[in-house]
Amino acid sequence: MPTKNQSIDHHLRATWHAVTKMYNEEAAKYESTMATGFLLLNIDFENGTASTALGPKMGIESTSLSRLIKKMENKGLIYKEKNPNDGRGVLIKLTEFGKEKRETSKQSVLIFNDIVKNHIPDDKLQHFFEVTEIIHQLVSNKLIFDK
Repeated sequence: MPTKNQSIDHHLRATWHAVTKMYNEEAAKYESTMATGFLLLNIDFENGTASTALGPKMGIESTSLSRLIKKMENKGLIYKEKNPNDGRGVLIKLTEFGKEKRETSKQSVLIFNDIVKNHIPDDKLQHFFEVTEIIHQLVSNKLIFDK
């Protein structure tokens, strides 16, 4: 059994927990949350995004996504519009206020990326991206537990 310091999932969870906490603390300064900022960044700025595409794109369950969309509608960040390409679906679109808040979220992500890039050499970052992609594929393709 690996020790905590040797466990891959420990490092993933601990790092993601720290990043989530950091983004939520920053978002709170703007009366927002990381989830709200993440959703704003995943909505096409000009054309909106089909509601059915957002869950898989963000990796969240439809129930959680529905609650988040409702909260964001109530805050005036987004609105729903009938999807002209799919009569049964809706597009989630940004309001002008939502576009402003999206820019705030985008700046936070850019700052995070710039600072990390300034502290980690490009070759190590490339290895990090390769490793996380492999882990993602192993999990997505159910190659860990579902054999």
